[in-house]
Amino acid sequence: MTPSEQPRRIDITTASGVRIAADEWSGGSSDRSPVVLAHGGGQTRHSWGGTAAVLAEHGHRVISIDLRGHGDSDWAPDGDYHMSAYADDALGVVHWIGSSVAWVGASLGGMTGLHAIDAAPKLFTSLVLVDITPRPAAAGVSRILEFMGRDAVDGFATLDDAADAIAAYQPHRLRPSDLTGLSKNLRLGDDGRWRWHWDPAFLNIRTGGTSEHARDRHHDDLEEIARRLTLPTLLVRGKLSDLVTEAEVAEFLEMVPHARYVDVANAAHMIAGDRNDVFTDAVVRFLSAD
Repeated sequence: MTPSEQPRRIDITTASGVRIAADEWSGGSSDRSPVVLAHGGGQTRHSWGGTAAVLAEHGHRVISIDLRGHGDSDWAPDGDYHMSAYADDALGVVHWIGSSVAWVGASLGGMTGLHAIDAAPKLFTSLVLVDITPRPAAAGVSRILEFMGRDAVDGFATLDDAADAIAAYQPHRLRPSDLTGLSKNLRLGDDGRWRWHWDPAFLNIRTGGTSEHARDRHHDDLEEIARRLTLPTLLVRGKLSDLVTEAEVAEFLEMVPHARYVDVANAAHMIAGDRNDVFTDAVVRFLSAD
């Protein structure tokens, strides 16, 4: 498959009845593990740049998904955005694929992968965590949640306003003049305003809707899961990230001593968008070695 070829748009209905929207690149080699790309919170399956097409060029079947409540996937009718629900969706996707997979997850997508692997380790061949560890830096988490919640309800009058908000949040990245890609991460409401392409209820259990004790338990659970990992694991960190600092990296490598680690210069939390070429090369090299 060449990068010019377009993916196939698919829908996967999980056991809970939630429909997961995805794009599929066919790849070309039966001896390569299929790869699932799972984006971060507040993003969509379009967040990976050219990564999927390059992986397909290297023989991988690639499925890039919209997590529940994001993009073109269903919003949870009962408002269930707990990690257990995301993990169940992930297992449903893998069962639909029909073979064990390499899971590449950014932030929320990485945490989803950890929970799913812990539930059914034989369904996964390897794991790539993209700027996420079991105990990310609290200041970085707070900054992300504040940015996500600021305009979640009222939205933006124009795409330019949304682009300005993103540029203020990510001063290291040049503001694009072509906003076509940005439009895929927003939805145009009947009132003519642009809003993020995710369910605002997603934030409830990540902000005021969850007790401090529950948040601590969440990180404790992730740490316990990480310590049980035995499959090949790669941590990719953006060198400018305030979510995964060098302290979090050291902590993670103590939890998972067999893990590999790549630090991407001139990239912050959204590594695939900041340095897609370097990120993709790191993933290709890792998957080729395993």
